[in-house]
Amino acid sequence: MDDIPLLALLGILVVLLLISGFFSMTETALMAANRYRLRHRAEAGDKGARRVLGLLAQTDRMLGAILLGNNLVNAAAATLVSVITISLVGDDKWALGLGTLAVTFCILVISEVSPKIVGAAYADRVAPTLALLLTPVMQLTRPVVGFVNLFANGLLTLLRLKPRHYEASPLSREELRSLVLGARHLLPGKHQSILVNLFDLERITVDDVMTPRTSIEAIDLEAPWEEITEQIATSYHTRLPVYRGDIHRTVGILHIKRVVGLLQRGQLTAEALEESLVSPYFIPAGTPAFAQLQFFQENRQRLGLVVDEYGEIDGLLTLDDIIEEIVGEFTTSSPAGGNRLAWNDHGSVLVDGGRSLRELNRKLGLAFPLNGPKTLNGLIVEHLQDIPESGVGLKIAGVPIEVIHTQDRSIKTVRLFKPPQ
Repeated sequence: MDDIPLLALLGILVVLLLISGFFSMTETALMAANRYRLRHRAEAGDKGARRVLGLLAQTDRMLGAILLGNNLVNAAAATLVSVITISLVGDDKWALGLGTLAVTFCILVISEVSPKIVGAAYADRVAPTLALLLTPVMQLTRPVVGFVNLFANGLLTLLRLKPRHYEASPLSREELRSLVLGARHLLPGKHQSILVNLFDLERITVDDVMTPRTSIEAIDLEAPWEEITEQIATSYHTRLPVYRGDIHRTVGILHIKRVVGLLQRGQLTAEALEESLVSPYFIPAGTPAFAQLQFFQENRQRLGLVVDEYGEIDGLLTLDDIIEEIVGEFTTSSPAGGNRLAWNDHGSVLVDGGRSLRELNRKLGLAFPLNGPKTLNGLIVEHLQDIPESGVGLKIAGVPIEVIHTQDRSIKTVRLFKPPQ
């Protein structure tokens, strides 16, 4: 190299460092590229994304070509620095040592750290271009890389490590949920809320969203006929369970539209009422809410009675109850439904004892425990181990509570106070 001008040697050194930087950036960008975005773009016809996925499908060959080229170029750069140092100051060992330090610094800054940072930060943008440039390199180095991989795979076999192609690991439900929560700048707030609620629907059961037995509006066939007709005429629901004497003896479901015409004409009789009933649809307690949504669809039902292991009724579930868990409240079916849960100016709110704890947590920003009773009444009774008198105060999960009214062995009205932030 004595005949090569010093300036040319320096130019060759810079080129070698840049080539090394290309290999470093390519390795980082290809491995950091978003596989799910690449698949989407490939399905849309993006050739660059297909090329990247093709390289990732043969990771051993890809990494072999990159590492082979990178090591060769770095070794050539180190040798060239030694030649330049000798040509400038001779073969003094201190000069050679300083030259080694200098080339190491240049490789770190120009060929390793900076390219890797760029590759990681703009992986999806630069990966297709880098994959296009890497493809001919892989073709040229195929024999050498294949020979090296033969020994590498043999070593892995001796270590009982099974070589496999690199694949993006499937995301778990919690990872998908975190991904949705982190996409606030990409998804409208309502869409994000619906997606998160869908993930949460897998964790809740029909017991969490049903109307408790004590709050079910139903028709008792043993009640006076005047009370029955008045209840039908004034009901805010389109379907009502009908029982005989005890709600656990439910005999059917009445669709109000089937009898309202007869009622208006004064032709409704007890016999006509019973003939209008349809068989009740029963739901085992503990059924996952998402599974029940599918069952409703498969069985063409909109309402079911939740029963425990003894066949006794625990509550009532409608299709609307599950849908509202996903999209939020969208209908008002009773006068009570019009009273929206919200703190008043004094930081308190009156609620029914039969209110769902999940609903209170969601609408009032509370943290009542959900691994026990499902209603506020059940939570208070479990906490006190007794049915409290009116005026009793307590605190659960940091929420001050005052019992306003109890009746028939249950808590009817409760005042909640906003907990301090």
